[in-house]
Amino acid sequence: MEAAAKRCQCQSLRAQDERYQKLAEIIAKHAGESGALIPVLHQAQQVFGYLPHDVQALIAEGLNVPLSEVDGVITFYSLFTSEPQGRYKVGICLGTACYVKGAALVLEELKKQLGIDVGKTSADGLFTLEVTRCVGACGLAPVVTVGDDVYGRLSPEDVPAMLDKYIQAERNGKA
Repeated sequence: MEAAAKRCQCQSLRAQDERYQKLAEIIAKHAGESGALIPVLHQAQQVFGYLPHDVQALIAEGLNVPLSEVDGVITFYSLFTSEPQGRYKVGICLGTACYVKGAALVLEELKKQLGIDVGKTSADGLFTLEVTRCVGACGLAPVVTVGDDVYGRLSPEDVPAMLDKYIQAERNGKA
């Protein structure tokens, strides 16, 4: 009885969340199409920001594919994520030039300042830390990207001020 109550509550919350209506429309549009899984996953991730388990299950059911196939595609392609992402994606380049110029030390400072490891999102939901390979700015090594912003020739001492720019923007409603 308790499981049924939780399910009903979850379904009623979904009914109130227009993202699930949009997901149903996306699935309906692609149902029966060969190769529909990746486009549906891409559109669903745009709607939700990531692909939580319940969304994966709805996609599997709607496209009549095994849930294991949906999970396999999500875990295979780095474009997809099943974890919530921060408002700002912080990418540290660990390509050869950046690494030689001290990117590993900058990465350690990013992890310390954000209180997270690579692939995780900060508790406040602002930042997701990622490791990247060459971003094509080797002359600026080591390089960090925050969203579309590029920061070069960074040292660990530069990290707090760089992150504070985004924290302050959030506090002032300028993000």
